[in-house]
Amino acid sequence: MTTPDPDHEPAPQPGPQPEKQASPLIKQVLELGPLLAFLVAYLWLRDGSVTIGGTDYGGFVVAIVLFVPLQIASAVALRLITGRLSRMQLATLILVIVLGLGTVLFNDERVFKMKSTFVFGLFGVLLFIGLWRGQSWLAFVLDQALPISREGWMILTRRMAWFFLAFAAMNEVIWRNFSTDVFVMWDTFGQMGVMFVFLMGNYKLIDTHWTGPR
Repeated sequence: MTTPDPDHEPAPQPGPQPEKQASPLIKQVLELGPLLAFLVAYLWLRDGSVTIGGTDYGGFVVAIVLFVPLQIASAVALRLITGRLSRMQLATLILVIVLGLGTVLFNDERVFKMKSTFVFGLFGVLLFIGLWRGQSWLAFVLDQALPISREGWMILTRRMAWFFLAFAAMNEVIWRNFSTDVFVMWDTFGQMGVMFVFLMGNYKLIDTHWTGPR
């Protein structure tokens, strides 16, 4: 048996690497750039079509062909700059890729219009499953981004779960009953506005259960 050398201490093991901070401007460009590019492409091509291999693709489908690679490139850039992607970002990216491919393969814009229904419906169901198990999966998804108490997380998770299900239902109503123009505006600006209002409505809850420095 080898006798440990008291003068020789084992090298410290590297801990988890902290997330790199990206410039707020760069982060906004990467997150909103693909969406704005989709809007511009759609408005430019909405009254026309592109024929490939004898098949006519409408402006919405062509805009999706542009949007999906830009969304992938944006996620890769964020991963390289910050060193990570949140679980919610990753799940959303996977659904964007799957539904984007389905839209092009079936040449049916309705497939991608259901994106928000799938994304928010799935998140809502998962959050309710976590609540049923006595856990806040929202805290897990957000990697404890908000320093609030467990009680605060549970209340916020319950509210967010209902909000996600209502959001999914709202998306169904809009894409099934209104024009593509209305849906595009809802998808690019309306959703962000509704989400902002919801988050601002929970400011008091977050402030009450805040456990971080003030």
